Amino acid sequence: MTCHFARGLLVLTAFSVSGCAAFSPDSGMSAVSELTSQTINKDVAFVRTGEGAGAVDARVHQLLARTLSVDSAVQIALLNNKGLQAAYNELALAEADLVEQSLPPNPIFSISRITGNGASEIERQVVGDILALATLPFRSDIARERFRQAQLRAALATLRLAADVRRAYWRAVAGNEMVVLLTDAKATAESTAQLAAKLGETGSLNKLDQAREQVFYAETTADLATARQTAASERERLARLMGLWDGGLDFRLPNALPPLPRRPQTLPSIEADAVAHRIDLQIARLELAALAKALNLTEATRFVTLLDLAGISRRTQDPESAPFRERGFDVQFQIPIFDGGEVRVRQAAETYNLAFNRLTERAVNVRSEARDAYRVYRSTYDIASHYQREIIPLRKIITEEMQLRFSSMQVDIFALLTEARQRLASLRGAIDARQRFFLAQADLQTAVNGGGASTAGSDNPTTVAAAAPADGGGH
Repeated sequence: MTCHFARGLLVLTAFSVSGCAAFSPDSGMSAVSELTSQTINKDVAFVRTGEGAGAVDARVHQLLARTLSVDSAVQIALLNNKGLQAAYNELALAEADLVEQSLPPNPIFSISRITGNGASEIERQVVGDILALATLPFRSDIARERFRQAQLRAALATLRLAADVRRAYWRAVAGNEMVVLLTDAKATAESTAQLAAKLGETGSLNKLDQAREQVFYAETTADLATARQTAASERERLARLMGLWDGGLDFRLPNALPPLPRRPQTLPSIEADAVAHRIDLQIARLELAALAKALNLTEATRFVTLLDLAGISRRTQDPESAPFRERGFDVQFQIPIFDGGEVRVRQAAETYNLAFNRLTERAVNVRSEARDAYRVYRSTYDIASHYQREIIPLRKIITEEMQLRFSSMQVDIFALLTEARQRLASLRGAIDARQRFFLAQADLQTAVNGGGASTAGSDNPTTVAAAAPADGGGH
């Protein structure tokens, strides 16, 4: 009986194994690469060999050889950031879980020998978890949904890193431009302060005007020191995101932000695009689908959570009689007297409802985030464009006219310097407005595709559901 049962169990196991998942050559990275290439048009790499690391290093050094653009900074980060590589390691672990969940349980073989008074008894058993075998296809489907979620989470980590790099890049470049502007302003203020001091010594300038020029120089010096510190910190943040250290820290950045695009983007269907493309919503939808399957499986196995079948072969030898062999089987199952599975079913149902409500909430929030991101994008574009088209050209005209009047001695040097201070304020406002626009442009892309800063429950709203029972084969 034991031999026949073992053969039958092996045949059933082999049949189950034929539908099992296998390890992919790239640990599921093809899906991540496809998603990121569609959204940000950049390459990703999961570095697991020395050859792969060498190829990445060569590509990074090639990109660092010239002044970095925002696209090249993003590409370096996607290839070189070790935190992102850790996210890809988690994807590989998720694939291992998928393969493990799709395998049937191993049969258990036991042997025992009892002797006494010259008699001996040998018993062999082969035990198989029939319930686990019966529910294997359902559990495999759930595991595949979980693996697809892991792929989307890896893609979301990629997009989040790209968004962080864009923001850090624009802040670092704006910091450089502000340093250049304030360096020139400090030189001018220093010359003016020195001139005011000389005029004060001759009695041509009163103490009030002298103090005004001195304090402007002092304030400009302090502003420049603050700007340099800010620019250095933003550069360090960008270096961290790109995974650079040691020799890679001497990368070059532009000294000024690029000009505004000629016209802003028109996105009339931004809400629909966000709902359709947001990766965090896709993760939540897959979680909901997996929980629905888990709920069905829990309901189907609510009364039976243990079903083991064992084949038994027993050989008894007695000195007073001939040896004889006994065969049989043993069935173990749980009697649902106290727990009829209602608790597990209720837990699974409430977990599903929790995921559904959070998915709905997230969909509503995504639409609002998309509308707000586009509104901020258009507003910052209009403000920066106003500086570029109106304020800065008018300031230039005023400065030129003041210089002409100073040359013809219609105004004194201090009226010219007062205008220079006002022009400096306008130039600083223009730099700030352009920086805000480029940051809003980066935020707009994340509002449509995902990759913004994580908030509690926003990226994987059903994390709590991970603890829910997904199979009915547990003992």
